[in-house]
Amino acid sequence: MIKLKNINKIYNLNKNDTVHALKNINFSINEGELVILKGSSGSGKSTILSLIAALNKPTSGEVIVDGKQISKLPDNFASLYRRDNIGFIFQKYNLIADISVKENILLPLIPLNPKEEEVEKKLNMVMHQFKIAHKKESLVRNLSGGEQQRVAIARANVNNPKIIIADEPTANLDENLSLHFIEILKELKFQGKTIVVATHDPLFFGLDFVDKEVEVTNGTINL
Repeated sequence: MIKLKNINKIYNLNKNDTVHALKNINFSINEGELVILKGSSGSGKSTILSLIAALNKPTSGEVIVDGKQISKLPDNFASLYRRDNIGFIFQKYNLIADISVKENILLPLIPLNPKEEEVEKKLNMVMHQFKIAHKKESLVRNLSGGEQQRVAIARANVNNPKIIIADEPTANLDENLSLHFIEILKELKFQGKTIVVATHDPLFFGLDFVDKEVEVTNGTINL
C-alpha cells in the first residue's frame, strides 16, 4: 500500500547548514499492517511520516501510496490526498483548546461540507468508539491528558481514513494511558487500518500484533 523508493531528504541543500535527514530509504508497508518506526529524536522518523502524509517532498526518490506517486503532488492535490486518506495523531494532540470536543473532532469534515445527519452519525460513532461522548460539549482546555488524546484519536478517525499516522503519541502520557493507547491501536489494526507509528517508547517494542519494527538511525533504516 505504501512504498518508499530510493528516498533522500536534504534540508538546506547547498548551504552551510545542510542536513541529510534521510539517506536512500527503501521499504514498503502492506495494507492493514501496523509498523513501528523506532529511533532517537532527530533520527528521521518524523520526516518519513511527513513524506507518507505528503506534508513534505523528498529531495529525490518516490513515495507511492495505493499505486499513485504522491511525492510530486501540487499542494492543492496533496491536501485532497491527506483529507481522503490520512488520519493524524500528533505528539501534542494539536487540538484547539477553546472550542468543544465536538468541534475539534469535526474539523476534518469541514472541507467536505457533509449533510448534517452524516456529520452526527460520524461524530457519534467515533465519540462512542473512543469513549469521549460524555465530554461532547466540554472545552478541550478542561480535559485531562488522556481525554485530550481520545479526542485526538476520534478526530483522526472521523473521516474513516485508510492510513493512521501517529508521531510520538505517548510522549506526554503516563504508562497506564500509554498502554491504553496501545490497546486502541490494536483495535484500529483489527478494523483493517494501515498504521504507522514513530516512537522511542519501549512499550511499543515486541508487541505481538505489530507487523514490522523499523529502526531509524541517522537517516538510514534497518528492517
